[in-house]
Amino acid sequence: MEIDMKRTLYFGVLLALLCSVVGTVQAQSNETVAPDRGRDGTTSSTYLLLPLTARSASLASAFTSGLAGMNALEAGYHNPAGLVIGDGTSALFSHMNYVADIDVNFFGVAQRFGSNSVSLAVSAWDFGDIPETTEINPEVADERTWSATYVTAGLTYARLFTDRIAAGVTTKVISETMADDLTGTTVAFDAGMTYTVGESGLRFGVSLKNFGPAMTYGGDGLNRQGTGRGESLERTFSFTAESFELPSLLNFGVSYSREVAAGSVVTVLGNFRSNSNEADQFSGGLELSLRNMVYVRGGYQVQEDMDSNFFEGWNVGAGLNLELDGNVLSIDYAYRPTDPFDNVQLLTASISL
Repeated sequence: MEIDMKRTLYFGVLLALLCSVVGTVQAQSNETVAPDRGRDGTTSSTYLLLPLTARSASLASAFTSGLAGMNALEAGYHNPAGLVIGDGTSALFSHMNYVADIDVNFFGVAQRFGSNSVSLAVSAWDFGDIPETTEINPEVADERTWSATYVTAGLTYARLFTDRIAAGVTTKVISETMADDLTGTTVAFDAGMTYTVGESGLRFGVSLKNFGPAMTYGGDGLNRQGTGRGESLERTFSFTAESFELPSLLNFGVSYSREVAAGSVVTVLGNFRSNSNEADQFSGGLELSLRNMVYVRGGYQVQEDMDSNFFEGWNVGAGLNLELDGNVLSIDYAYRPTDPFDNVQLLTASISL
């Protein structure tokens, strides 16, 4: 009886949080978004919205509820509460071959301590060498290049309150460097909760992502040499860059797993994502597991104006689990078609000890 009362209490807190969050997001949307959605594309750091692991990409990022048995770091990236899925030590490395020869690496480690879990994860975007152009020389005339690097480091803490309810929070430091003389830095927070309906295979989740102060930019890259009106001597002018809001969002997710034959499990996932200054998105995924060893996956993501997103919407992938002395090594692959760029591919290796 005492356990049931605790579950009721925790679930009531979850519902109260959901109502509060929905009200806040709706109020913000009414204040900041014009009826014609004129603020589309005005947020910075939109790369924070992309899935960075193969399994989540192939299932259209419908991971807010999490899945039993998945790698804790992958679950925690979409919802900090999902970090408690891991029973011991988890590690993960993922590489994404993004458009325009951009390389993205994501890696981290997580540890479970009783009812508590912690993790440290880092993502890094490498844009390679970019031909240098200026206001004076707008055409590429020589071999001078510059580069940019985006790094996000996140520390997550999650707790399993009962066998059904978990909550977690992530603190992220976001750093963007362009040409070594222009930088942007800010801090953001993620928070989330999950609810598991006993042994039914049904899971629910809610998460808030990328909430924090606006991204601000500074550095010598904002300085220009010139002369003022009526002046003959050249001097340095410093410009102040505009600050930009982060792409904050609210996720609601659900997943249901059911054994359909001996050793075969089908999982259906759904997710609704409300973006602060972009079109809302609906996504769904389907995963077939054969003896918890071979996985086949597919997903689709849809939004109001699909033409504003160069991804085609559908995603596919596959995975392989290998058990080694009680440890699970997973290799996952995902394919995301785009138009008109090259298709995006992801490869992820993870281990759960």
